[in-house]
Amino acid sequence: MNAMLETPELPAVFDGVKLAAVAAVLYVIVRCLNLKSPTAPPDLYFQDSGLSRFLLKSCPLLTKEYIPPLIWGKSGHIQTALYGKMGRVRSPHPYGHRKFITMSDGATSTFDLFEPLAEHCVGDDITMVICPGIANHSEKQYIRTFVDYAQKNGYRCAVLNHLGALPNIELTSPRMFTYGCTWEFGAMVNYIKKTYPLTQLVVVGFSLGGNIVCKYLGETQANQEKVLCCVSVCQGYSALRAQETFMQWDQCRRFYNFLMADNMKKIILSHRQALFGDHVKKPRSLEDTDLSRLYTATSLMQIDDNVMRKFHGYNSLKEYYEEESCMRYLHRIYVPLMLVNAADDPLVHESLLTIPKSLSGPCQHH
Repeated sequence: MNAMLETPELPAVFDGVKLAAVAAVLYVIVRCLNLKSPTAPPDLYFQDSGLSRFLLKSCPLLTKEYIPPLIWGKSGHIQTALYGKMGRVRSPHPYGHRKFITMSDGATSTFDLFEPLAEHCVGDDITMVICPGIANHSEKQYIRTFVDYAQKNGYRCAVLNHLGALPNIELTSPRMFTYGCTWEFGAMVNYIKKTYPLTQLVVVGFSLGGNIVCKYLGETQANQEKVLCCVSVCQGYSALRAQETFMQWDQCRRFYNFLMADNMKKIILSHRQALFGDHVKKPRSLEDTDLSRLYTATSLMQIDDNVMRKFHGYNSLKEYYEEESCMRYLHRIYVPLMLVNAADDPLVHESLLTIPKSLSGPCQHH
């Protein structure tokens, strides 16, 4: 009787299913986190010069094997999400002064100025002029972290707030920041040069900001005066070439495109009265129907075509991307230029990296 009441043993095939499920989950985790991805030093492409040799010798980080944080550090998606939303743990809050500049078209440009907290190691007066990524400003975590570190190492920092990006600053003309407009960045640089005539400049741009700073330097040689060097971080160089890859689902780029477009729509609509109001003297090419198209846009390209390009009177999206991309200006930059990209950047397709690689001509590859 007791034997009849005993719970029957689970069939062995059930244990096999559990093991298979666990194995499948582990496989997905390993693939998603790229845990099997080998570590390696950065790929360096550079012209052989005295400066390049000095940098390689004095900055071992450039040739050292890059070992990312455990678990999440090998996934470009998780890094993008963590740093984009959370920033570093206990992100610093550097103290600065907000400056306002009235542009010739009536727009009000703003930037934040942060004084150095220590003497620079060489004793010089050096100002970092910084252009953040798309729709970003000085209050973003990654900018605060960067500024805090720079201040503590003796750099003054000036950070552009993209026109329309700050939620508490109203637009004063029917225009906001675009992919390659350098007007506000140029106004900030001119203010720094005039206010601190002895300072030297280090130009820094992140993502879209990298496109703007490189285009600014290449527009005229006068823009390169007093510039020690330029550093561009994680930009795509050519919007025309990037637009096709940005619509692909590979590396979830189409999903990122949708999220960024949704954020841009919110920013534009928050300035609806300044951009589309009846009292506004808006660009002739900008019509009320463009506002209705904006509501249904699901990609940055649709927003650029229906709204952004029209702020500057471009006749087509192709013309806008060709004229506003820094790719056609890079060869005009004569100051030292460092272009930094992440190999696992989910937004920048590897095909776009042929652009910076080609700049160094007959180069050294480290």
